[in-house]
Amino acid sequence: MVRLVSIACAYHGSYHGRMQFQQLQYFVAVAETRHFTRAAELVHVAQPSLSQQIKALERELGADLFLRARGNITLTDAGEALLPLARRILADTETARYEVQELVQLRSGRVRLGATPSLCTGLLPDVLRAFHDRYPGIRLLIEEGGSHDLVRELARGALDLALVVLPLPTPSPALTTVELLREDLVVVSSPESPKPGGGHRTVRIAELEGERLVMFRHGYDLRELTVAACRAEGFEPDFAVEGGEMDAVLGFVRAGLGVAVVPRMVAARSGRGLRVTPLTRPGLHRTIALAHRSDVAPPRAARELQRMLLER
Repeated sequence: MVRLVSIACAYHGSYHGRMQFQQLQYFVAVAETRHFTRAAELVHVAQPSLSQQIKALERELGADLFLRARGNITLTDAGEALLPLARRILADTETARYEVQELVQLRSGRVRLGATPSLCTGLLPDVLRAFHDRYPGIRLLIEEGGSHDLVRELARGALDLALVVLPLPTPSPALTTVELLREDLVVVSSPESPKPGGGHRTVRIAELEGERLVMFRHGYDLRELTVAACRAEGFEPDFAVEGGEMDAVLGFVRAGLGVAVVPRMVAARSGRGLRVTPLTRPGLHRTIALAHRSDVAPPRAARELQRMLLER
């Protein structure tokens, strides 16, 4: 019996003899049904073929696996030793098959990702490029919107994943969120305009009083954050122009219409034609999270993009 266990273990690791996966399949079927004919039906093979393969396996192992007495099929000691090992081999093979199939599926398919416009400008380009290089057959469908809109689209199943700003406007137990990063906000202005904050290396929120702000549209996370910070300092912000998306806001700032508060990553990617001034500590920050529905696991391709975002 010791010899049999060592042979079976060798097969599970690096054995390259004549023992076949199919023979183990037939052996387990007979062991579980205790009947050669029913086992043959279970594995969809003719009973004589199954019997021949079992005998070939016994010859290979040098031990009988079954006692065949008066129609009763029972396992020998060798068969009892082999059974758990054979089941494990079959289970591991099945797992490997499914894993390979999932990887093959990444040759085609889609990922529906929602993100705020500032994240589409700042965070996503590099990550999506890396994902596309690795999985060129996967279509990337991107929906831009505010966190409130993205949460609604996730809940109705229109998105697989969404990058949102925490805290969510309407927290929901139906969504799972994983914190991704904490991002600083900075002040951007035109190089031709006077530097905000009187020319200092940093600018306090209080020093934005009297500055003309280029402001995002209603429902934009950055608008709400900036307005709340100004009010906390005791003043109402003065808008030179409002209602734009990220690209429009940056364009208006470059044209000298006013200053804007934007994420540091956006400012870094859009640096030409912009002066960037950090906010004096503690400054302003926002927390970005990756969200998906709690009741449904994202598709395989979406899980891979999720992994790449979390490991960035």
